[in-house]
Amino acid sequence: MTGTGTFISFEGIDGSGKSTQASLLAEALRAKGHDVVLTREPGGSPGAEEIRALVLQGDPDRWSAETEILLFTAARRDHMERTIQPALKAGKIVICDRFADSTRMYQGLSRGDLREDVDKLHALMIGREPDMTVLIDMDPATGLDRALSRQGKDVRFEAFGEDLQEKMRAGFLALAQEFPDRFLTIDGARDIDTVAADVLQQVKARL
Repeated sequence: MTGTGTFISFEGIDGSGKSTQASLLAEALRAKGHDVVLTREPGGSPGAEEIRALVLQGDPDRWSAETEILLFTAARRDHMERTIQPALKAGKIVICDRFADSTRMYQGLSRGDLREDVDKLHALMIGREPDMTVLIDMDPATGLDRALSRQGKDVRFEAFGEDLQEKMRAGFLALAQEFPDRFLTIDGARDIDTVAADVLQQVKARL
């Protein structure tokens, strides 16, 4: 899967503020005249949104990590076909709240030694990485408190507790070192506007 636009993903532990920052970046780039599509994972297309309800709601032990890899990849394939790829072909900037790096962490690393399986399935069924990945780094305890205070039903992974968030943070930082040309690591402990300004400055430098 290829395209002519620019694909930007946002990653981070639960409660890191990545969704807020993805939205603020989209607003800032639109204000500068860019055509931007803001989307999310799991979800971003009708079929993927149906899968989102399956994987983010219910008991923490509802699915095994292996089953989740298949579900997330199925949602991602539909999302790519129906939302991301058409936008990239049209020359738009796509900003996605989470992408394959989250599957590498949640299912591939933090809940089992399945990273190789995630990568193989991703290469077979998706075949594309973002052009840029903005990692919003956050203290796990602070992030979890924020996440658990949110309203809504999509808190299945937060229910795994702070231990998972600790592993996730370490894993994301390791990914940033593994793919330094793709990752931008941002300190998310600052106020929202300061973080947003930092994100915009670093993204503009790479556009």
